[in-house]
Amino acid sequence: MSEHTHTIENGAAKRLERSRSDRMVAGVCGGLARYFDIHPVFYRVGFVVLTLLGGAGILIYAAAALVIPDEGKEDSVATAALRNRRDRPWPLIGLALVGVALASLLSHATLWPHGDAWALLLVAGAAILWITRHGNRAATEDASVLAAEDSRRVRRVFKGLVIAAGTIVALMLVAAAIFAAIFHVHVGSGVGDRSYVVAGAQDLHRNYKLGIGDMTVDLRNVRLNDGATHVGTRVDVGNLRVIVPENVALRVHGDAQLGQVEVLGQAADGRNVDKKIDQTGKQVLVLDAHVGVGKVTVTRAVR
Repeated sequence: MSEHTHTIENGAAKRLERSRSDRMVAGVCGGLARYFDIHPVFYRVGFVVLTLLGGAGILIYAAAALVIPDEGKEDSVATAALRNRRDRPWPLIGLALVGVALASLLSHATLWPHGDAWALLLVAGAAILWITRHGNRAATEDASVLAAEDSRRVRRVFKGLVIAAGTIVALMLVAAAIFAAIFHVHVGSGVGDRSYVVAGAQDLHRNYKLGIGDMTVDLRNVRLNDGATHVGTRVDVGNLRVIVPENVALRVHGDAQLGQVEVLGQAADGRNVDKKIDQTGKQVLVLDAHVGVGKVTVTRAVR
C-alpha cells in the first residue's frame, strides 16, 4: 500500500493519508485535499451530494477511511488487517464483514445513471490506464519513479476535472440566481407536484402558492357565499390548473410572464400574456391565476 500512496514532488515524498489536523469525521476529505491540492470543501460537498442522491456518499467515505492510512501511520486499517492476518485473524474477519456489509448496502444504493454505474467505473478505469501509460519506458525505468509519475499525472487530471466541475456548478448557480430574480421564483413556496381538492367553503384558503412544479386547485365542490370570494393561485415555474365551480360567476385574471394562459377555452401564449373573464352574478369567484414560466389553465367543472 505504501508504495502506491507515495509520490515524489519537488524532491519531497508526498503520501495520501487521512488528515489529523483537518478532519470532521475521519480526515478523509482533509487528506484528499492535501494530496490533490484542492480545497476540502469540494470533497465534503461531493460526499454530501452522493449521500443525498441515494446514500452512496456514506459508503464511499467509509471505504476510503478503511483503505487510506491515518496521518503518521504506515498501514491503513485494511492493510494492517491483511499484513497480520496470520497472527491476528480477527481484524481480517471484521474487515471482511464490514466489506460485505458495505457491498450489500451499495447494491441497494441509488447511483446515477440508474442501473448503469458499471459504465462509470469502466470509463474511470480506462481513463486511469490511459493516463498512466508509459510505453517502452516501463521496462527500463525504476518502478518507484514510474509510480510517482503516475500519481502526479492522476493528480493533475483529477484537479483539472474538479476545477472544471466547480466552474460549471458556479455558472449554473449564477444562471439559476438570474433566472429566479427575473421570474420571481420563490423556492420557499415549495418544490414538487401539489393537488388541492377543496371540500367546501370552510376549507378554502385565500392563497395557494408553489415555487417549482405542477399544482392543481380543484374548487368544484365549493358552495360560495353571496358576494365576491377572492382566491389567489400562483406557480413560479411549472403548470397551474384551476377547476372552478359549475354555477358561479367568474372574474378571472390569468397571466404568465413566459408561457401560455388558457381561461375557459380562450388561450394566448408568449411573453407577458394574460386572459381575463369578467362576469356578474349573485355569487362571484374572483380568481387570480399567475405563472412565472409555464402554463395556466382555468376550466369549469363538468358533472
